[in-house]
Amino acid sequence: MGIIAWIVLGLVAGLIANMLIPGRRSQGLILTCVIGVVGALAGGWVATRVFHVHTLNGFFNLSTWLTAIVGAAVLLLIFHLINERSGASRRSTRSRRSTRSRMFARR
Repeated sequence: MGIIAWIVLGLVAGLIANMLIPGRRSQGLILTCVIGVVGALAGGWVATRVFHVHTLNGFFNLSTWLTAIVGAAVLLLIFHLINERSGASRRSTRSRRSTRSRMFARR
């Protein structure tokens, strides 16, 4: 499969994986597609190296699509976990700042 086919496969796999993962979407369409392409490539690499499954049989092969979607979903989950942690720390800092500013505004 050529690089253009992998990019198209990754774009579609990222969108499908984004629909499968529950929760609020914090990333945009472009980041979802980039994560999908990287996840599809990583999923194909892991399937070949670890499980000795050759998923590069063709663009319309079911195993190729499943590998790409699972790889994109795993990468999206990792992105959501990292983004959720950093977002929680940012929110707590903001809430402390806004509480302080309200206290000083009342005086």
